[in-house]
Amino acid sequence: MIIETRNAGETFSLGEEIGRAARPGQVYTLVGDLGVGKTVFTQGLAKGLGIREAVNSPTFTIVQVYEDGRLPFYHFDVYRIGDISEMDEVGFEDYVYGDGVCLIEWADLIEELLPESRTKIRIEKDLERGFDYRRITVEERGRVHADFGNR
Repeated sequence: MIIETRNAGETFSLGEEIGRAARPGQVYTLVGDLGVGKTVFTQGLAKGLGIREAVNSPTFTIVQVYEDGRLPFYHFDVYRIGDISEMDEVGFEDYVYGDGVCLIEWADLIEELLPESRTKIRIEKDLERGFDYRRITVEERGRVHADFGNR
């Protein structure tokens, strides 16, 4: 599925819609260049889960845990990992195979660790279509956990 957004508010709203439909054990992988709106999307997803706390990219901590929503939310940013073994050190499998919702930014860097059942999200810019235009591709792999509307 491909969704086009034309401003940060629409990207946030898409994330929120997906977050409202998320189920326990859902894993989302998020890929896109720097500055495409991954954090905005993630903040929307967190809101859809009922997270009230401020959500920012956990670039220097690898994972940020939020537990005040309807489901625990585990937000990973693996951009700065030096070695894939660092994922074991933060308890990656406990989060990914647990009952919360995981979102993994820069997931292509740890492809070999990802579960088969996941929702792959790619955010891309197209400056010819406008500075704020985003093409967001959502692809389900394995069993489908969420239905977030008809687009």
